Order: sequence, then structure tokens, then C-alpha cells
Amino acid sequence: MSAVAPDSKLASAELPKVVSLFSGAGGLDSGFHREGFRIPLAIDASTAAVRTYNRNFKAASGVVGDLTQLGPEGVLALAREQIPEGVPIGVIGGPPCQGFSRANTSAHSDDPRNELPLLYLDIIRRLKQHYTVEFVVFENVLGIRDKKHAPTFDALINGLNSLDLSVTEKELCALDFGVPQKRRRIVLSALRVRQGYGSFRLRKRRGPATVRAAIGGLAAPVFFGLGLAPSDFPVHPNHWTMRPKSPRFRYGRAKRTDGRSFKRLSWQEPSPTVAFGHREIHVHPSGTRRLSIYEAMLLQGFPRSFVLEGNLSEQVEQVSNAVPPPLARKIAAAVRRALTGE
Repeated sequence: MSAVAPDSKLASAELPKVVSLFSGAGGLDSGFHREGFRIPLAIDASTAAVRTYNRNFKAASGVVGDLTQLGPEGVLALAREQIPEGVPIGVIGGPPCQGFSRANTSAHSDDPRNELPLLYLDIIRRLKQHYTVEFVVFENVLGIRDKKHAPTFDALINGLNSLDLSVTEKELCALDFGVPQKRRRIVLSALRVRQGYGSFRLRKRRGPATVRAAIGGLAAPVFFGLGLAPSDFPVHPNHWTMRPKSPRFRYGRAKRTDGRSFKRLSWQEPSPTVAFGHREIHVHPSGTRRLSIYEAMLLQGFPRSFVLEGNLSEQVEQVSNAVPPPLARKIAAAVRRALTGE
């Protein structure tokens, strides 16, 4: 049974509960938290990411779970433990994108990870049998729209439409939303039809626009070593990086390049996407080392109080996979306005 009458908007106090899939460290979730949504269930396969999630969000309920193993039935079982059946919910998330990424030159259309958007859709379909799905937000790389991935992307759009959800597709750049990073992503928002909901419209936001504005003036980070205690790091528990070993780092000779490795940032420009997964993080403008995890977090727009858990590689993965929190908040605000008519 529907939780709201046709042609009606929701009041702010009635915002749907949110189920977060592939939640990671909670970049996208942070925006929904800050816009007044409750997230009773967040699921990610990474133990370190879930530890991060539960550390940084009050009353958090992050759960470690591989969605390919849980499947729709497993997610439904977890949801029923946290959310009464029949109530309005939203589903948010961004499945791992390496199979679609244009930066992954070896990517193929038959990469097993390319099945994850359809798993995401199957989970929504199963949840809809027990809850009123008011909205869905899906985030991914631009490459998901490339010709070789068209069957997957088209199946996702058509599948959302078949669930009585009206889909809006937007290509967004983090730089337009107060994040000093030229990070472009696809965001699909889907709202339940025939409810009188408004349009999904994002409002741009000004903020730091250069690397210097985000990380200029920070003390030097700690270099990785066994037995390090984050409490002893200068500035922040994540202000550490790998020890520079390549001759390119000597005397600041690491050059700017269009390639993936050894991409040196410029103080006067925004950063490109901050990292490419395990240990592939960009070079500091000084040219003598790579960015620290904390510097990458600031270039993503994370609050200075936010702390990532896990080892160095796990932290790189978390920060690189995250939706920039300022952008996430604008996405959440657009959903809230559409639902409530504010």
C-alpha cells in the first residue's frame, strides 16, 4: 500500500528512510544526512569503509556485506531488521565503476563489475515489494554511457521506468558545487510517478576552486611506516602518504603529465579526479611526493573532522571512490525539494 496519497508532496518530517548500497566511506550519504534524511541501513563490502562510516555518522548502521552474495533477498532481510515494512524509502548508491571507467584502458563490456548496476536495479525491485520506493539516486562515471556499455545503461534506465519511477539524467562536475576538482560524473535521480513531485534541480555552490585554496599551507605529512600511530600525525589522523621512491621525486622533478601515473597538480588550478584506486594518488604540487590521504580528502570536500579508517591502501580506495560531500549535499537537497515542494 502506498504511504502517500496520489498527487501529494511529502512534508519535511516525512522524508523517506534511506537504504544506501555500495556506501563506501559515506560521501554520498553525508549529503543526505545533512539534508535531514535518516539512513537506517548502509551496506558495503569493505570492512574498513564500514568502520569509517560508523565512526563518522551518529546512530550509524553501516553493515559489511558483499551485495553480489547478499543479493536482493539478503538486502531485504537486512532492511526489514531496521525499517518497518510499508513505509516510504529511498535508495542511493554508486556501484564500483572500474569496469566502466575511461581511465581503465583494459576495460571490457563483459567485465563482471558491469553487472552491478543491474543488481542494484534487482535490489530496488525486491525492496519495492515490501516498501514504497519514493526515489532512487544512482551515481557513476561518464563511461557508463559509452557505446560498448549501452545495453547495461539502457537496461538500468528502462528498469527504473518500469518501476514507476521518472528518471532524470544529469552530468555533473564537482567544481560547480564548491569542490576544487574537475570530477565529472553521471547522476540518475528517479522519483515515484504521479505524486505531484517537483523537478530534480540542483543549485550550484561556490567554494574553493584551486588546489592552493584547499590544501595550501598544510604542514608536511608523515611518510608511511610500520607501527605508526595516527594520533601522532600532524594536523589530522589521515595526513600520511607513501614514501617517495622514484627518481622522479628527487628535487621536485616529478612533472605534470596527461598520463595516469605521476600526474602533478598545479597550485593555481583545480585537481583532476583525486585518485584511481589502490595507491594511484596524484603528485603534490611540490613534485617531491604524492598527496597525503588528508590532502586528497580536502580536495574531495570532506569536512576537516572526518576521519578514514583502515590501512593506507584502504584509505586511498575510500577517498577515491567517494562522491564529494558538497556535491552529495546538493544532490540530496534537490531530492528533498522535489519531494516536499520547498
